[in-house]
Amino acid sequence: MNTILITGASSGIGEATAKHFQANGWNVVATMRNTDSAGDLAELGNVQVVRLDVTDPASITAAVAAGIDRFGRIDVLLNNAGYGAYGALEAFSMERVRRQFDTNVIGLIEVTKAVLPHMRENRAGTIINISSIGGQITFPLGTLYHGTKFAVEGLSEALHYELEPFGIHVRIVEPGMIKTNFGGSSFDFAMDESLPDYAPMAEAMGRVFGKLASNPSAPETVAEVIWAAAIDTSDRLRFRAGADAVEILDRRKAQDDATFIGGIKELMRA
Repeated sequence: MNTILITGASSGIGEATAKHFQANGWNVVATMRNTDSAGDLAELGNVQVVRLDVTDPASITAAVAAGIDRFGRIDVLLNNAGYGAYGALEAFSMERVRRQFDTNVIGLIEVTKAVLPHMRENRAGTIINISSIGGQITFPLGTLYHGTKFAVEGLSEALHYELEPFGIHVRIVEPGMIKTNFGGSSFDFAMDESLPDYAPMAEAMGRVFGKLASNPSAPETVAEVIWAAAIDTSDRLRFRAGADAVEILDRRKAQDDATFIGGIKELMRA
């Protein structure tokens, strides 16, 4: 029986993916910062709930060891934990800047490094990194979030070459707007009242996000794409999740910078 280890499994995409893989007969190491948030995941067969905070290296080492001890091996790693920081760069303290990159990039790297020796020894495995349409396009006030997701795209693509000789696949999943907690505890918005110059842009982006989020895909939609990425045996690197992701990324690929960025500016003026 195959085993997947998932970070950020207490809600949203992580929770939906844990349930999807469990329902399809896999063992699941469902990790999260607070295991009290596991809900009904803790009651499911072949699901191990383990504490893992991607900013706490000791918890990463312990969680990976616990998963291997329980199920014997880890076949798939899903790097899903993360959050979005939006707002004017000037409004963010360097502590909040570091927290965004420590969670979305450094944490992902640390978890990957913890699993890699096991996969390399087995000469098999798949690493799936959750990016976003925001890893290919940007919106105003998203300097930090897009910076992390562009980093995830780049490191994943490079790692794809690095690990291929060992039979280890790397996949990138790029969701569009998803009905998750991204606007709640998974969202960090900074607006400094002493910086009123940015207020009109923040107001415009509020309208834009409202339009984009009017018909979000369900987390289960992403879980199905993650499943497809996990069982795919080809060298395919990127998987889009959600009809809006397909449409937006196709448009970005077809347009030059001036045209696409001009379209974003026009959307903000609407």
